[in-house]
Amino acid sequence: MVPKGFLRYRLLKMLGEKPMSGSEIMSDLEAETSGYWKPSPGSIYPMLAWLQDKGYIKEAEQKEAGMRRYTLTEQGKRILEDETKSQEELNKRLHHFGPAWLAFGKGDNAQMRQTARDFGKSARTLFHEFRREHSKEAVLEAKTSLEQVTKQIQEIAQKLRNR
Repeated sequence: MVPKGFLRYRLLKMLGEKPMSGSEIMSDLEAETSGYWKPSPGSIYPMLAWLQDKGYIKEAEQKEAGMRRYTLTEQGKRILEDETKSQEELNKRLHHFGPAWLAFGKGDNAQMRQTARDFGKSARTLFHEFRREHSKEAVLEAKTSLEQVTKQIQEIAQKLRNR
């Protein structure tokens, strides 16, 4: 399930980067989530219509092969800027929260929980940064680091299971 307001924000953000059609938006969102989520036409096109009715987007002037693309209006750019600031503020206020599972465990796991919270915060920051422009090298470096950490954590968990 997609959080309320997420789709609106993502569409505004995507259309702020370049004019896009509904089908291009669906394809890009599917690619961004590695196929885990492909929004349906029943969610994208009504949202595009709503954004257009509100004056946040408009049809781009140039059509290719009859494809209708949309772009932000000045009002849409202001709304996107406001929503981006709100998202950043929310991320700052929630930075200390980690996954719920960090609160569980036996004994004095305070240091491990804090380290895990820091890891979660770092991962959120990393994924937030990857929403912006990035190189293939940066992606490979992050992927390699995450794979190494994941492997180490799995090895520790296996040792604990085997005790």
